[in-house]
Amino acid sequence: MELKFVIPEMEQTFGKLEFAGEGNVEQRRINGKPTILSRSYNLYSDIQRADDIVVVLPADAGEKYFEVEDKIKLINPRITAEGYKIGTRGFTNYLLHADDMVKG
Repeated sequence: MELKFVIPEMEQTFGKLEFAGEGNVEQRRINGKPTILSRSYNLYSDIQRADDIVVVLPADAGEKYFEVEDKIKLINPRITAEGYKIGTRGFTNYLLHADDMVKG
């Protein structure tokens, strides 16, 4: 059986989330025209304090405008894993995706 994603217990895993700023925009040329595929945003977590949490939203969620430290909620969050290797060592990058992000 293939593991496609994990649905996190948001309150236990991340606690309260706050907006920390915009991240990257992933785009690709489709029929010669640049098209946005997804946008990422940085979030603060009161439980995961070592690093910012990065959430990836699909392009159809639109661009989000929040003030820094606004409390937010994620709609339909899920975590995927992406493996890669450097030399002979293997690593895993965990990605948080959501369908949308709203003020909480």
